[in-house]
Amino acid sequence: MSLQTQAERELAELLVESLNLEEVEPGSIDPEAPLFNTGLGLDSIDALELALAISKRYGFQLRSDNDENRKIFASLRALSAHVEQNKAV
Repeated sequence: MSLQTQAERELAELLVESLNLEEVEPGSIDPEAPLFNTGLGLDSIDALELALAISKRYGFQLRSDNDENRKIFASLRALSAHVEQNKAV
């Protein structure tokens, strides 16, 4: 398992909190593991809830019609990189 960066750790905490994943420790999320299916097992409803939480916390919208969503939500690391590039300062 790769080590989380500070930004990934903060996003992991938001993920666990916003999706009520009480059995998941934010620090135990492998930043390179898939968020959906075999990884954390998230589904499309989780993606919507997470997108809303990211919008509130970081001040930009993740659009459902974005062709890049599979890449953006591929892993904690990919999502964190997208957030860091797009967040309002």
